[in-house]
Amino acid sequence: MAKRDVPPRWDRKMQQRLARGEAAALGELYDRFASLVHGLAHRVLDDERAADHLTRDVFAHVWEHPDAYDPRQGPLRTWIAALTHRLAVQRLRATETAALARGGSGSVEELETKVRHASVAARADYIVQSMPAPLRAALELAYFQRRDYRQTAADLGVTEDEARRRLRLGLQLLSTARDAGSSGTPGAPPGYGGAA
Repeated sequence: MAKRDVPPRWDRKMQQRLARGEAAALGELYDRFASLVHGLAHRVLDDERAADHLTRDVFAHVWEHPDAYDPRQGPLRTWIAALTHRLAVQRLRATETAALARGGSGSVEELETKVRHASVAARADYIVQSMPAPLRAALELAYFQRRDYRQTAADLGVTEDEARRRLRLGLQLLSTARDAGSSGTPGAPPGYGGAA
């Protein structure tokens, strides 16, 4: 992993280009991260139209505030994911609170539970999308195809010890989604204090 004080070159250059107002940079950024942003927004909001609006809002925010990203704090991808998460949770809380105020069913406690569950699910999605392909492949075989570690090892062409290691590490990474959701910073990618 790169040192914190030496951010990836692409991230630094992208931030500089955005700060100069290069529209092409925004297009490249959108091409690279729109599916991530939309997927996280949809996972939290559970609404296609709301996710579309939030995706536009995230990229508008990045365009208007390129200096808000500090490359020394971590990858641009993580910062965009944290921004998406924060805005999606704000939108979900606002929408659900307005529904409660109009006399909708539920309580504030149920709202907070819904926000926590959506945050954990969004963080888990982000973790799975971000993990190295070998870990993701092992988890997909074990979870979706119900393969044990021996079958996973055979399918991947690795030793049983390697299959167990990949599964263990993948599950440890996924467990951080739940842990982050219960620690008061639901679903926030590390390094950007995603208090919602």
